[in-house]
Amino acid sequence: MKKNNILLIGAGGHAEACIDVIESQKKYKIIGAIGLEKEVGKLILNKYKVIGGDKDLFKLSNKIKNAIIVIGQIRSPNLRINYFKKLKKLKFNLPIIKSAFAVISKYSQIGEGTIIMHRSIIGPNVKIGKNCIINSNSLIEHGSIIGDNTHVATSVTINSGVKIESNSFIGSNSVVKQNLVIGRNSVVGMGSVILKNCPQGSLIKGNEKK
Repeated sequence: MKKNNILLIGAGGHAEACIDVIESQKKYKIIGAIGLEKEVGKLILNKYKVIGGDKDLFKLSNKIKNAIIVIGQIRSPNLRINYFKKLKKLKFNLPIIKSAFAVISKYSQIGEGTIIMHRSIIGPNVKIGKNCIINSNSLIEHGSIIGDNTHVATSVTINSGVKIESNSFIGSNSVVKQNLVIGRNSVVGMGSVILKNCPQGSLIKGNEKK
């Protein structure tokens, strides 16, 4: 099967994890990455070259159809949001990347530019927005909604009927009780247990019951 070319946006540690997922899908051929100017020429995983910086995106958009943002996100989603807007303006296609080792219900909905990483479980009637990271070993139970530009980190458990609004971060090993709402632009620290609704812009420290 012929693979479609894809351009990576980012050249850091998260890019390495995303490459592993992209390769597992066996759908795209990675032709290189966009990074900082000082990173041009660098090899990621001794295999994929950083072929340019931001200034090269316009030229590359005439040659490559697909791109995926492989920049990590913790406190702020702004860098990923800015790249998403820039890539859309340049008419890149931002595919959904799904690990071959994830379990994803056929009754779920996933937005463009989102990556579902290894051993994630996505239940039925789950809606995941655009430009999200659903990281390894995360569980998103039935009927939950994940807003755009949100990072659900490793080994998070989101129980049924939860709504996590856009631009949020849920730290590793956190647990969110069913039917709760976490407001947009919130940051939930590692290991938190969320037992009640969190307003917009909440900052929950790690290992905190809220």
